[in-house]
Amino acid sequence: MRGLVLGMLVIVLVVVAYLVLASGSAQTYHLLFTDASQLVKGNQVQVGGVPVGSVTDISLTSDNLAEVTISVDSPIAPLHQGTTAEIRTPSLAGVANRFVALSPGPNNAPELGAGATLPTTATRSAVDLDQIFDTLDPSTRQALQEIIQGSATQYQGASAQINAAIPYFSPALGAADHLLAELGGDQAALTNFVVATSGAVSAIAARAPQLSSLVANADQALGAIGAQNRALTAGLRQLPATLRQGNTTLANLTPTLDALTSLVDISKPDTRTLATLLRALAPLLHEARGPVTSLSLAISRPGPRNDLTDVALGLPALQRQLAHASPDTVASLQAATPITTFLRPYAPDLIGFLRSFGQNASYYDADGHYAHVSAIFADFAGGTGNTLTPTNPIQGLANLQTGQTRRCPGAATPAPADGSAPFTDGGRLDCVPAEVPKG
Repeated sequence: MRGLVLGMLVIVLVVVAYLVLASGSAQTYHLLFTDASQLVKGNQVQVGGVPVGSVTDISLTSDNLAEVTISVDSPIAPLHQGTTAEIRTPSLAGVANRFVALSPGPNNAPELGAGATLPTTATRSAVDLDQIFDTLDPSTRQALQEIIQGSATQYQGASAQINAAIPYFSPALGAADHLLAELGGDQAALTNFVVATSGAVSAIAARAPQLSSLVANADQALGAIGAQNRALTAGLRQLPATLRQGNTTLANLTPTLDALTSLVDISKPDTRTLATLLRALAPLLHEARGPVTSLSLAISRPGPRNDLTDVALGLPALQRQLAHASPDTVASLQAATPITTFLRPYAPDLIGFLRSFGQNASYYDADGHYAHVSAIFADFAGGTGNTLTPTNPIQGLANLQTGQTRRCPGAATPAPADGSAPFTDGGRLDCVPAEVPKG
């Protein structure tokens, strides 16, 4: 057992030693440049601004290319296919501190063996300021000199602000350099882009009047939008809620689409009988032309105020009227609630009156409907011995009742034995139970 433990310990130490020694190893690669750009031995090799190696040798090949030999430390080494190299300088005006910037290929690409060579298609030399000036003709260089002198005059006295802005120039130039490198990496695509842009600009120039009208109309449209800034602001405030609602709707749309897919799958066998249905539907469509035409005329008919469209156009005005009338109506109904509450229990009395009046008026004679209504007064009064004594008008009206304005429901008829009339709703009705007919 002890021997087994010692063997495992030795294996672990060997693996650790291998990893440590392997991680500290460096590998050599050869880079071919069209111009060494004043690179010297000992210059750094960087990846993302971090030193990972150095330049060990610079020589000239038989075809007049600069062969730069570099040593790359682990863990960057070994490099992979797709690696590119570029000679960079801290500034265009400087000649010192040149370095080789590596852009390693993806780790899943095949490895580059030790001593591998990157061709000129994977490398790029630095651009010196003199090379840029050499591309300019004398008149252009004179104009550039005037621009520099004018800029010096323009920025005179603003050195503090310029110094504060200078640290941002390098990242901006780096981003621009990366963009130009991407554009120059595919010359065919860049050429097609330039040609297509030229054609587009030529087409736009040929339609200068239309473009001017477009700009003028756009100016008017933007002016109109600016005039509605409050409405636009309100709309933008509602936009998040609308988007949330739309997101919810889209989320709920997935189950609907699943159900629709199932419906389509189920409906596929029935499509064989669809032709028969369509043939049977043809006479219906023929007969429906008249109603559809009438419906179309009802929706939109020539002339003013004669179709549903005109009704719809009048709805905003009606809405404005109702906006004022509805609150008044509600207030009136609320004020009339005590009255209707008091009159509601008298519905049987009113119905009974209408029923009895209808029965009286339901007979016919030579004059059509009629109702015989007559007042009956006591012309005689009963005396002793069952004798009738004539009465005067005042005595005839003795049993006439007046002033009963607060009768309870059901009080116009004699009180039934079950005591259901007169109805007082447990004393909650504002009526007088004592107001009942006499006699």
